[in-house]
Amino acid sequence: MTARPGEWDLAALKGRTVPVQDILDLFGVRVRDHRTVHAISQALTDAGLTTLPDFAVCGLRSSVDVVPLASVPAQPEQPETADEEEESLPSHALPQRLLLGDIPSARRGVACVGPGTPLAQATFMMRTQGLSQVPVTTGMAQIHGVVTWGSVAKMYEAGKPPTLDNAMEKDSLPLADARQEFFAALPVIRENGYLLVRGDDGCLSGIVTAADVTERFEGAARPFFIVGEIESLLRRCLGTALDQEAIRAVQTNKKPEHRTGQVSDLMFGDYLKLLDGEQTKQSMAERADRNWQALQWPNMPREQFIGRLKRVKDIRNRIAHFDQKPLPQHMLDELTTFAKVLREFVA
Repeated sequence: MTARPGEWDLAALKGRTVPVQDILDLFGVRVRDHRTVHAISQALTDAGLTTLPDFAVCGLRSSVDVVPLASVPAQPEQPETADEEEESLPSHALPQRLLLGDIPSARRGVACVGPGTPLAQATFMMRTQGLSQVPVTTGMAQIHGVVTWGSVAKMYEAGKPPTLDNAMEKDSLPLADARQEFFAALPVIRENGYLLVRGDDGCLSGIVTAADVTERFEGAARPFFIVGEIESLLRRCLGTALDQEAIRAVQTNKKPEHRTGQVSDLMFGDYLKLLDGEQTKQSMAERADRNWQALQWPNMPREQFIGRLKRVKDIRNRIAHFDQKPLPQHMLDELTTFAKVLREFVA
């Protein structure tokens, strides 16, 4: 969520050359995506300002000129290429920085014990709560050490009395700030199996484990792979059933040299143009009728198939724009179901 600056703060930008990162910081934005870019652009427009070049497509370390909106000539209208623009992966849609604090477990809180806690109580908590490590703290700000199953085993191997102090890892604890770059912290997590995270107030705010890293990337990668399979299956069946003339018919917005007639060069929206008999352009709708017949899917209800394909396109665009929130389970289920249906119809 963006924090809209006051009118004076925005007015103070006029005529200045400022780093892109400063603009994002002013709005309290970490990641440029379609929502935050729109919010910042709208605020600048409301203040009669814009940036040259566009802050949305520059690197974070680049600088832009903040100029009056009226001084920038209006851009001519572009031909209809909405599908291609929507489906590409513009640089401003990609996450520019992934911080440790963006991992849910880094800010979820952490179960801790005090320095005087009996070891049996600490290990009981680990067993019953499914924890692999328990920090030993005073007031969440002072970290004395961490009890892990490995450190407990080392204590017994060394023949030391079973006390909390003897069971703690104390030296070189893996600790980082929530604002630290996530990828820079991966080697530490890999080496130790976990990373303690301090929040903005300096207190322990959570733990990021190797399992959290796996979960984070599984949640992000799985929808990509399912959409990739769906697109591969669509291209296989369309490429087999349709000739190059049918493919070129939906490449009319491309330059002549890019109208290849190859299904591998189609955008996702082109699949709908090839098959949707309800599209507004009559000539394309008639072609789509012939294309559907060429697929020879007599038992596939066309209307339901097209409806599902449109839903997959919408979900794909959400994935392509790297929405910070995980893909809802019902959308993931929709993708999985559609992929399963396609597998049954594509040899």
